[in-house]
Amino acid sequence: LALGPASGAHFNPAVTLADRVLGGIDTRSALAYVAAQVTGAVVGAIAANAMFDLPAVEWSSTERAAGNLWFAEGVATLGLLVVIFGVVRSGRGTAAAFAVGGYIAGAYYFTSSTSFANPAVTVGRAFTDTFAGIDPASVPMFVVAQLAGAAVAIGLVLVIYPRVGEVADRVVVPHDVEEPRIGA
Repeated sequence: LALGPASGAHFNPAVTLADRVLGGIDTRSALAYVAAQVTGAVVGAIAANAMFDLPAVEWSSTERAAGNLWFAEGVATLGLLVVIFGVVRSGRGTAAAFAVGGYIAGAYYFTSSTSFANPAVTVGRAFTDTFAGIDPASVPMFVVAQLAGAAVAIGLVLVIYPRVGEVADRVVVPHDVEEPRIGA
C-alpha cells in the first residue's frame, strides 16, 4: 500500500515475470524490476543482520535441499500468483495488498518450506545465517521451483480468467496517479 505508487508494488520477480507474460508490463521494465528486487532483498538481509549485531554478510548454513521443499515452493508461488491475478481480474484490485498479506501469512504455515514464494527473497535469505536463511547451494532449486510454480500459475490464470489480458495493466498500482498533497 505504501510503496505501490512508487514501484507499482513489484516486489517479487515471479509476479513481475508473470505480469510480463500476461502483457501488463514491457520487457525492459520487467528486467529493471527484477534487478531492483534482488538488490533490495540482499540489501535488506544485510541491514537486518546489522540491526541484530551480526556480521553484515553471514552465509546461511540452513540446508533446504529436498523434493518436498521444492514442491512446497512451487505450490506457494502458484497460489500467490493465482491470488494476485484472481483478485485483480475479479475487479477487486484495491484488496490485492490485503489478499497477498493474508495468503503469505497462511502459506507460511501450510507449506513445509515456510513459503518464500519469491526468488528475490530466496537470494536475499542466503546472506543471513539466522533461522530464516537458506544455504546458497539450496537457492537454485528453490528459484527453479518458484519459476515452475509461476509458469503453472500463468496457465491456470489463463484457464480460469481467459480475458486476464484485459486487466493485466491493473496488476500493479499505476505510477501516473497524482500524488495527494499532505496538509492541503
